Amino acid sequence: MEFQDVVRRRRMVRNFDDRPLAPEAVERILANGGRAPSAGFTQGWAFLVLEGPAETGRFWAACPPPEGSRARARWPGVLRAPLVVVVLADEGAYRRRYAEPDKAASGLADGEWPVPYWHVDAGFAALLMLLTAVDAGLGALFFGVADHDGLRRAFGVPGGWTPVGAVAVGHVRPDEPSPSVSRGRRPLEDVVHRGRW
Repeated sequence: MEFQDVVRRRRMVRNFDDRPLAPEAVERILANGGRAPSAGFTQGWAFLVLEGPAETGRFWAACPPPEGSRARARWPGVLRAPLVVVVLADEGAYRRRYAEPDKAASGLADGEWPVPYWHVDAGFAALLMLLTAVDAGLGALFFGVADHDGLRRAFGVPGGWTPVGAVAVGHVRPDEPSPSVSRGRRPLEDVVHRGRW
């Protein structure tokens, strides 16, 4: 698929078929996530990969969609996704990396970062997974993990790792676009500021 087609077709899918995914598609999604850019080439991310109803069922039991959420009614289609990848970030990895000789002058090892790049870089990894899923003819959804402690208990996630979000992947079933889409995309002239604001 052409890159522009992948970008245009990418959307947050909320209705999946429960058919298993081809192992090569799963491996490509994970490998491409691991090629995300990262500050100082720290690569301070990890992926908790949950495949099939037993593993994804444990995830949903530990981290159910929030009660009272208006979107909760749409979650049965999401719960069928045969793959959930939780993307985690390790702030400590960035602080250790920026204590190394080639980065120590930045003062970021123990200092305040203007932006938490461990979250940014994990987001890059998640986006590459979303785009790879589309390129593989699949659908994907990025969503927040509501219960970090529940995730840690259920899957033994060590302290220091923050779940930035999760990517559900599967074969797409017909669904209604999110009502948010009706807002439309912001025109580029409202977003792009050339030369100055």
